[in-house]
Amino acid sequence: MKLGARMIKTGLAITMAIYLAMLFNLNTPVFAAIAATFAIQPSIYRSYQTIIEQIQGNIIGAFFAIVGVLLLGNSPFVIGFVVVIVIAVNLKIKVEKTIPLAIVTVIVIMESHTPNFISFALGRFLLIMLGVVSAFLVNLIFMPPKHETKLYYSISNLTDDIIKWMRMINHHASDYSAIKDDIGTMKENSIKMDQLYLLYKEDRTYLKHNQFTKGRKLVLYRQMIHTTKKLLELLRNLHRHENELLCMPDELRGLITEQVECLTNYHEQILLKYTGKIRAQHSSVMLDGLCENKNSLMSSFMNYYNELENDQWMQLFPVFALIIDYSDQLEHLNRLVESFKNHHADDNELTIKEENIH
Repeated sequence: MKLGARMIKTGLAITMAIYLAMLFNLNTPVFAAIAATFAIQPSIYRSYQTIIEQIQGNIIGAFFAIVGVLLLGNSPFVIGFVVVIVIAVNLKIKVEKTIPLAIVTVIVIMESHTPNFISFALGRFLLIMLGVVSAFLVNLIFMPPKHETKLYYSISNLTDDIIKWMRMINHHASDYSAIKDDIGTMKENSIKMDQLYLLYKEDRTYLKHNQFTKGRKLVLYRQMIHTTKKLLELLRNLHRHENELLCMPDELRGLITEQVECLTNYHEQILLKYTGKIRAQHSSVMLDGLCENKNSLMSSFMNYYNELENDQWMQLFPVFALIIDYSDQLEHLNRLVESFKNHHADDNELTIKEENIH
């Protein structure tokens, strides 16, 4: 079992919240620990957003809790009524993410039966805010997230998995049920890949020069993701129409196999070129052969068009279209990688260090 950064930061935030509560002599520090648990976020930017929203939500919760106790008391019915109002207000001002912690604020304030209620309520409110601030500080200082590393390896690992299955299909060695299950898993990984891209996009850079570099990287990673999704779509179609492909003429089937193998090799080399593991000239040589194969594929397909039945042609046409589309996306990705390398020679050292994405 691996301990993720968020797990460790949650423990640190809880520890800090409890110690700070004890330092300021605030009773029941457990409420600060609960607040810290709610406030931990996967990125510094989201942590900043959270602390702003949590302040708003907790002020609303504390205000209605104090007013509710002073006007109506603190019976269970009144507590439930105030919770409903707090939820409605948070939804109205569009800070629904703060609702769980705002409800905690209402409950910990309204459960008091002490005569000095106002000071008690303020103390509990400060405890909650102390937990939120502790979580923000931990997010800011300890183990800053490496979203670029996570994003790159998410793209690279998913691409490798798809290519492995693509090669097995080309050699007719794939098991139908096994590949069907793995395609479902790869779809889920594709969703996680999109989420990591959003987290990386949310990361803020404060120097103008770094902002320009970050913008180019965002374009590049977006194209990487789009190309990988095209590859996954091609795999699904090759898997779905495997029997129809086997019935095609040997020459055309061999040309498709050769083209897919060439494209996947080219895809791997582009990713390696981005991290500086191969020379740029090596993949450029492959591009010339790639274009020739693409033209040969279309010419061969049109030659066999009249020999294919109408239903067979309708089933196979999406496969040919996807191969051409995938080829175009790879060429575009290669141009983006080369442009990034050429224009950022002094600062193109990537923050991709090691494959440790947990």
